[in-house]
Amino acid sequence: MPDLGEVMKAIMVMFDSLNRRMLEPYGCDWVHTPNFAELARRTVTFDHAYVGSMPCMPARRELHTGRYNFLHRSWGPLEPFDDSMPEILKKNGVYTHLCSDHYHYWEDGGATYHSRYNTWEFSRGQEGDPWKGQIKDPEIPPAVAGDDRKNSPHWRQDWINRKYMPTVKDQPQAKTFDMGEEFIRRNYSEDRWFLTIETFDPHEPYFTHARYKKLYPHAYKGRHFDWPPYRRVNESPEEVEHCRFESAALHSMCDDHLGRVIALMDKYEMWKDTMLIVNTDHGFMLGEHDWWAKMAMPFYNEIANMPLFVWDPRSHRSGQRRQSLVQTIDIAPTLLDFFGVPVPKDMQGVPLTGVIKSDRPVRKAGLYGMFGGQVNVTDGRYVYMRGPVSTTNSPLFNYTLMPTHMRGMFSVKELRTAIMAPPFPFTKGCPVMKIDCGKADFKERPERLQTFLFDLQKDPGQLHPISNPAVERQMIRHLVRLMTENNAPPEQFKRQGINQGRCRN
Repeated sequence: MPDLGEVMKAIMVMFDSLNRRMLEPYGCDWVHTPNFAELARRTVTFDHAYVGSMPCMPARRELHTGRYNFLHRSWGPLEPFDDSMPEILKKNGVYTHLCSDHYHYWEDGGATYHSRYNTWEFSRGQEGDPWKGQIKDPEIPPAVAGDDRKNSPHWRQDWINRKYMPTVKDQPQAKTFDMGEEFIRRNYSEDRWFLTIETFDPHEPYFTHARYKKLYPHAYKGRHFDWPPYRRVNESPEEVEHCRFESAALHSMCDDHLGRVIALMDKYEMWKDTMLIVNTDHGFMLGEHDWWAKMAMPFYNEIANMPLFVWDPRSHRSGQRRQSLVQTIDIAPTLLDFFGVPVPKDMQGVPLTGVIKSDRPVRKAGLYGMFGGQVNVTDGRYVYMRGPVSTTNSPLFNYTLMPTHMRGMFSVKELRTAIMAPPFPFTKGCPVMKIDCGKADFKERPERLQTFLFDLQKDPGQLHPISNPAVERQMIRHLVRLMTENNAPPEQFKRQGINQGRCRN
């Protein structure tokens, strides 16, 4: 176990959809984020941190399990056979606590995550969180993209929730950081604890108050627009610019609350014995490549290349940058290693101790994607996006013992296709349900069917796909190796038109 003196603790501050190109440490010169700039001076900043499984709950499954999720199942809870980092810490004498306003934890598809901690507390009201009951329809102003959501209960509920947040301190993010601050003040001198402060912001909708909006004065007389749709951009340049300013305001609010944690670390001299991780699950598109949001398009670097900052009191590295390729799956092993707890064999991530200390590489390539979407791989220079060969995106199966989607159970129709499949190596001897996902129609989203190869060195904006058969073969070898190591089911290779045996190193 590391020798750090009397106490040893860790804090992870996690933002949802934190956009690295809106942060000063990653080169942004117009969004007000002084506390992120200060954070970079106090920590190691990672330039090549990549997502693994997308979006929200698949990423959180990786944060717990340290292994890729997206090749075996869609959005869902932790499985009975999963290794959960907070639970492992708990069983090894590390007190774990979660403060969050991420309302997906209260839905069917996320219901097993928070209970892995010793204790947890939540604040309510983000997005369409079914929080305040109101039968009468709320007043909703004319809004850009409002027609896309006029029949959505989450659109309606969001406008109800907003009325209960008249000031900044009433917003869920502020309350989440209040709870985190209370925990730190009460326990800063105690030994062996891990605190997660996790906020849904700066996830859309970009709801903030005047304090943050005033940082971005601009002439805009159009319709309300702080919630971009999940589709191609068809708004005017003025509307796009306004939405970006709204996002910037929310990023500045996140920056403000991050400063509270930095101040507490200073006040209680916690830098000497406390690991600090500031991370996110993925980025977000704000008109780049002519797209809004995430999931509907290929996972360009605006989504996949995420911000990551780590302070490790064992190495005392601060104000430095790291070029090694790291991923979400590395966070769980890093925290286990910090507390001297063995990393389970089923975790595919690795502790980042050596990367933090001396930029020692931990992988040649990283895999990422979303269940049923393109399977992507990067080696840091090239990004290869491999699309399915069939317009029906089949064959495709969910493998699970927890058959829930985002907000509901699997349907009876889906479950009628279920058979029991033999165990995967990581299911610890448990057979799993194999549930047919049926056939998809991607004709309206042809980008999801395409295969792209990008050279990030020559084209960092990923604007010009290249044709290079030698590089493509190299990237396919990485893809097959990583899929094989992840025990990907055979149909995932078939879905992409890849002969597994021929492409191996």
